[in-house]
Amino acid sequence: MGFSKDNLKGFVLALLSSGFIGASFIIKKKGLRRAAAASGVRAGYGGYSYLLEPLWWLGFITMIVGEIANFVAYAFAPAVLVTPLGALSIIVSAVLAHFILKERLHRLGVLGCVMCIAGSIIIVIHAPKEHSITSVLEIWSMATQPVFHFAPQCGHTNVLVFTGICSLMGSLSVMSVKALGTALKLTFEGKNQLIYPETWFFMLVVATCVITQMNYLNKALDTFNTAVVSPIYYVMFTTLAIIASVIMFKDWDDQSGGAILSEICGFIVVLCGTILLHSTKEFERSSSFRGGSYMPVSPSLSARLCSGGNGELEKHEEEDGSPSEEICLRRQELY
Repeated sequence: MGFSKDNLKGFVLALLSSGFIGASFIIKKKGLRRAAAASGVRAGYGGYSYLLEPLWWLGFITMIVGEIANFVAYAFAPAVLVTPLGALSIIVSAVLAHFILKERLHRLGVLGCVMCIAGSIIIVIHAPKEHSITSVLEIWSMATQPVFHFAPQCGHTNVLVFTGICSLMGSLSVMSVKALGTALKLTFEGKNQLIYPETWFFMLVVATCVITQMNYLNKALDTFNTAVVSPIYYVMFTTLAIIASVIMFKDWDDQSGGAILSEICGFIVVLCGTILLHSTKEFERSSSFRGGSYMPVSPSLSARLCSGGNGELEKHEEEDGSPSEEICLRRQELY
């Protein structure tokens, strides 16, 4: 893939975006923990006390900066190039979580991160060139053409539910951001696209999807380990976004079978990296209970135990002298 000036601008902006977004995961997680400790109600169970926590807002602002950089990147480069670079946010969040949140990252987890990056590099190398678009009406025609609808399966309540909804909203927002960014770019070039109602509709879709995405991302971060949420969110979001881009913008129409196959292989490498990361956390969980006298419980049951649903367990914890807040946070890290 030849790098034009616009592609290079999009590439740099995407890298900066991933750095800010990866750091925001950690800052927001710290804010969510503080809010949960103060109110006793976690965001994963319907609590909104984090809205009064300054640290959460700092993380939110950091994410907004990253999203703005990402927004501008889509105006210069194709989605198939920009989206996979989100893998950098996995590395940033995993490393910061290891040192700041004390969420241990084992060697297999490091290997998983490396595989995610390697897969993304393969995708970027074989990504298609940007198609020239002259009007927002052209994008609207692409968006309203007959397409297949992909519905993700959200079986039992686990990490895939919150991250799945978040990823789906994110993929829809990417297509709208791409359309809106292109419209603004054309407007600044002297071709006013703000006169078309389709431009404002894309803006409404972006706002709706981002709000929904942020809500479910908060639930995922509050309920599950950051090192698990980040890669799963990345893989699902990237997959759905690229599928949507391929359908809407016909990114693969001018590519050879070899290039398409290389991109698919890149996805497989990324998926393997994610499985490694998830397996690492499962190993850590089983090691934590090894030699103990109790078995792992479900997140919802854990929350009830922490909130006083089991008097006998609370009494046992008080006799051991273990602060209930510390126990709740430890269980949160395990799940």
